[in-house]
Amino acid sequence: MTELRPAPPAVLPFHEQPDETGNRGAPIVLLHGFGGDRQTFINIQTALARYRRSIAFDLPGHGQALDWPRIGNAAIAAKAVQQSLEALGLSRVHLVGHSMGGAVAALVALRTPQTVASLTLLAPGGFGPEINAKLLKRYASASDAETLEMLLENFFGYEFKLPKFLAEAAAESRKRPGAVATLKAIVEEITDGPVQKTLPVKDLADLPMPIKVIWGTQDRVLPTRQAHKLPGQIATHVFDRVGHMPHLEVPAEVVRLIKQNAASE
Repeated sequence: MTELRPAPPAVLPFHEQPDETGNRGAPIVLLHGFGGDRQTFINIQTALARYRRSIAFDLPGHGQALDWPRIGNAAIAAKAVQQSLEALGLSRVHLVGHSMGGAVAALVALRTPQTVASLTLLAPGGFGPEINAKLLKRYASASDAETLEMLLENFFGYEFKLPKFLAEAAAESRKRPGAVATLKAIVEEITDGPVQKTLPVKDLADLPMPIKVIWGTQDRVLPTRQAHKLPGQIATHVFDRVGHMPHLEVPAEVVRLIKQNAASE
């Protein structure tokens, strides 16, 4: 007798923030970084609600997508995002991606440029080989709030006051069976020893949509110099005294830049 198995999910878990103004433009889709989840964009989505509909996904292996059928590097996550956009009937979107989510967004744009109206990349992965792999591996392995708090401080600028709930929420999420093992497996795939795999930045710059890259001068995960001397087609915005989390450190400025990109359609 053939065993009946449930069909794999077609759409990544997501949080949708409706538009409050009736704007019919292409929606804004937000992709979080390694070890995060869609909740990290709640503040951005709230601010965007007065402007445009937005959708924040959990990437494979994160949040409620912990048990997604295939988990791994940015290329695997990009395929899941493409599948989800298609299943939701979203033929044209503005993509915003942070860190690993930035690499995912860039790959979606490279593979299906016709679906991407603009790209806003926050300290994106894949723009150079340098990466703080030791920090990410320690972060992936940690499970208690005290250790996570010490590690998370390295993701922000030196003067940023880390909200207590961030470490507590991260510790709570890692109580789920397989959560820590999954993060450890993902970090091994997005790094290549002490370095990270890189994107074809020149090909990205040649794409037809407007692209903004946002970085902080105090980024201790991916060095700011990866934002230096990018092809001229890519608009680069570097914020002083900001770390690896610009959407949490300077959210108003990030929202402003997302809206500038989304004004294209």
